[in-house]
Amino acid sequence: MAAEGAQSPQPGQAPPPEPTVPVASAPDDVLRVEHIAKRFGPVTALRDVNLHLRKGEVLGLLGDNGAGKSTLIKIISGFQKQDSGRMFLHGQPYEPKSVDDARAKGVDTVYQDLALIDELSVYHNLFLRRERVLRPLPILNNREMKREARRALDEIGINIPRIDVSVARLSGGQRQAIAVARSVSSASDILLLDEPLAAMGAKEGAQILDLVARLKAEGKVSIIMILHNYEQVFLACDRVSMIQDGKIVLDKPTAETSVAELTEIVVNEYRRARQEAHEAHG
Repeated sequence: MAAEGAQSPQPGQAPPPEPTVPVASAPDDVLRVEHIAKRFGPVTALRDVNLHLRKGEVLGLLGDNGAGKSTLIKIISGFQKQDSGRMFLHGQPYEPKSVDDARAKGVDTVYQDLALIDELSVYHNLFLRRERVLRPLPILNNREMKREARRALDEIGINIPRIDVSVARLSGGQRQAIAVARSVSSASDILLLDEPLAAMGAKEGAQILDLVARLKAEGKVSIIMILHNYEQVFLACDRVSMIQDGKIVLDKPTAETSVAELTEIVVNEYRRARQEAHEAHG
């Protein structure tokens, strides 16, 4: 299936660039990004990004290495500031001053490294930086944290028999699930998952896809997932956006696109890059 509006290049010619996706919105949007641009010295990471996320939706964010996916996630999460463009959260201007500020506004990020502390227990990791303490003495209220941790894990269907063991003893899928549970239990309503299935086997990846499906069924949390595996996109996501060369070049419901269309866009980008490199070297 060819990309809509695409024309086949003549032999020896590079395919034409994909058009930039214009600003789009829906009545139930929880997040909207308009004309976001970001440069790092002479390098343009994002040039004109438009993206929106609906309530309860799972959006797959695709793109080659260096396309701008992680930069966009860092801007939404408050880790970096865009050079230009605007963001809106629940219809109101959204200008996070830091990651903690974004988190306080309900936007949380789970990165590949998970930010878990191996030596700490499951329940201590769930309450990292927001520990429950007994007053007036600053003593950890381990009983309360254990009780709340078990309830939080059970509510989203995460099966971890013992929550007093160190997370170093858990599988990759269980560790990823704990990081997601920590964000959900902190009342975040927008989750940004940075390659949550990277370096996971099929069984562990299935656990995370099942967790995402349960969260989607509840409809309380909206999710943006950076993914590379197209089959996982169609299993987990309602809609897919693809970034190329710092701009969104495709934005469609997964039901209206295909692996073939996504692959063709990527292949055309490689052809353009090779043609430009060939012309640059004469």
